[in-house]
Amino acid sequence: MIRLFNQLFQSSENTVLVAGDDEPIYLPADQQSPHHRVVFAHGFYESALHEISHWCIAGKERRQLVDFGYWYEPDGRSADRQREFEQVEVKPQALEWILSEACGRKFHVSTDNLDGDPDEVAAGLARFRHNVVQQAQHYLSEGLPDRAEVLKQSLLDYYQRHRQFSAELFVLDRL
Repeated sequence: MIRLFNQLFQSSENTVLVAGDDEPIYLPADQQSPHHRVVFAHGFYESALHEISHWCIAGKERRQLVDFGYWYEPDGRSADRQREFEQVEVKPQALEWILSEACGRKFHVSTDNLDGDPDEVAAGLARFRHNVVQQAQHYLSEGLPDRAEVLKQSLLDYYQRHRQFSAELFVLDRL
């Protein structure tokens, strides 16, 4: 994944994919590195796809900010903060699902709030899953962001999954 991403985007977008240790983060070019860096956690493929998805969606101005200027609040979020989190995460998780299918990997939707109120977490997960499906279907019918489309096609080529990839994969019972 690192080699493929860097071949696609190091020159054209001045951005590299980096395996990190702990938490994932996006770092714009600075005095430590001439390249923007999409850093994913612990070498996990799924973390790479998730962080890449955020990068594919972020506009030019957001790509100049650490972590694209997003806030993050850890587990135990209130119901209101959780809904805000889900609004920010719908598009990247829908895109992550598409990229996961392009390389033949299982996607796991995540509301990332294990310590929240159990009733709200369950209700929120059902709502969020529905929204991720809707967004993935929208992307497939209306088109992916440009960088995401380039990466999806490269993944389909690399993993030889053109025949297996179709809009029929993106339904609620597959999440």
